[in-house]
Amino acid sequence: MEKNGNPPPYAWNNGYMQPPTAAPPSYSQAVGGVGPSSPYTPQYPPTAGPQIVTTVVPLGPHATHMICPSCHGEIDSATKKKPGVIAYIAGSLICLLGFFCGCCLIPCCIDSCMDVHHKCPNCGAYLGRYRR
Repeated sequence: MEKNGNPPPYAWNNGYMQPPTAAPPSYSQAVGGVGPSSPYTPQYPPTAGPQIVTTVVPLGPHATHMICPSCHGEIDSATKKKPGVIAYIAGSLICLLGFFCGCCLIPCCIDSCMDVHHKCPNCGAYLGRYRR
């Protein structure tokens, strides 16, 4: 390269750039041997680890004895009751009938109108909900 910043001269033939004399060799030609037939070919069959079998445990209105799918501990689920759809519908109907003095909140205090949410007491994973 010259010091004035110009690139080295190229081989021009009748105003066109001359192509290289030969293409570079392929990988298998340069290294020798047979190229890969596919991107990944496993040499050994993969070893299977322990098979984990999960079962669906029905959740009810009370704590359920089960194995937590998150921490794999044997637990009795922790339950928390929250108002469900039935409580909101009953409260709306009471309000529409004209009982405005807080009577519409009564269904939110009745256990049979509450949904039960189950959590793992060990890891705190959410296990599911029992809907009324």
